[in-house]
Parts: sequence; structure tokens; C-alpha cells
Amino acid sequence: MRQEEEVAGSGIQAYNHSCGKKCQKVEESGRTVTAFIGEYSHSIDAKGRLTMPSRLREQLGELFYVTKGFDGCLFVFDEEGWQAFEEKVRALPMDNAGARKLSRFFLAGASRAEVDKQGRILLPESLLTHAALDKEAVVIGAGNRVEIWSKERWDATSFDDIDDVASQMSAFGLSI
Repeated sequence: MRQEEEVAGSGIQAYNHSCGKKCQKVEESGRTVTAFIGEYSHSIDAKGRLTMPSRLREQLGELFYVTKGFDGCLFVFDEEGWQAFEEKVRALPMDNAGARKLSRFFLAGASRAEVDKQGRILLPESLLTHAALDKEAVVIGAGNRVEIWSKERWDATSFDDIDDVASQMSAFGLSI
């Protein structure tokens, strides 16, 4: 039996997952989802295979989807998250050039990812190129998705300016 506790006034429930990791549940569109969290470093082999962290694999399930993401990373969605995202993209008006561009960006390069017996997924060359992935990768939980970054790009992403982080929180109506 897992024990849940509310994170002070946030509506977010924290609990210990079956893997032993502290996870978070958030309400999203009337359903409860487990937030993807954490940061993991892994290597990519010469064939373009990346070991997915076991804790994230457990949350993602047997089949998940990888596509181009913003800021030079890859987005990873579980099957339910991908279906919801894909429905939103398909609902965009195809007579709008921006909508067509967005659809092509996310759907043309998307790939189904199946985990092999060693916990690895094969990333297509187009996705490896988009994210500048070579040997070292950083896999992060980002709430409703997982992101895959090249180590170099992730290291260049700075969260050192705490005042900037705080102003971004305020701009989006977040407070602690």
C-alpha cells in the first residue's frame, strides 16, 4: 500500500512508487497522471541505442514515442500522452501554413520506441541529428514527458540565475 501526501497547497500528490522512487501525481484534464521527474546520464552506442533509465521506463510502459522537441532535444511520450498530443495536432486547421509546419515538425520525424532486453531504445538517425546526440545523453523527466538531451546541450542550459528562474515562475503564475 502506498502512502500519499499533498505537497503544501499545490494540489500535487507525492507518493512512493513501486520502484521505491518518490513520484508525483498531478490532475490533468480530469485525470490523474504521474509526473516524469529526475535527471539521468547515459551513453549512446555506435548503433544509436540509448539505455532508458529503469524508473522512467517503468512509467513509460512497453511502447512509447520519441519525436523532435524544442531547444534541440527530443520529446518522449507514453502511449496515452502521445495519443492525446497527436489528436491535438491532427485537429489543427490544415489550411493554415503554421499548423502544417507544426504537424510536420512533430509527426514526420516521430518514432515508436520499443525497449529491448537490455533496456535500450533505437533512435533513428534523423532524431540523433536533431538533438546532436553522439555518445553521451542526459535523460530528464519534464512533467508530462521525458526529454533526451545531448550532454553538451544540457550542460549549456543554465539554471544558475535564480532571479531569472523566479521571474519565469511569476510570469506563469507559479509560486512556492
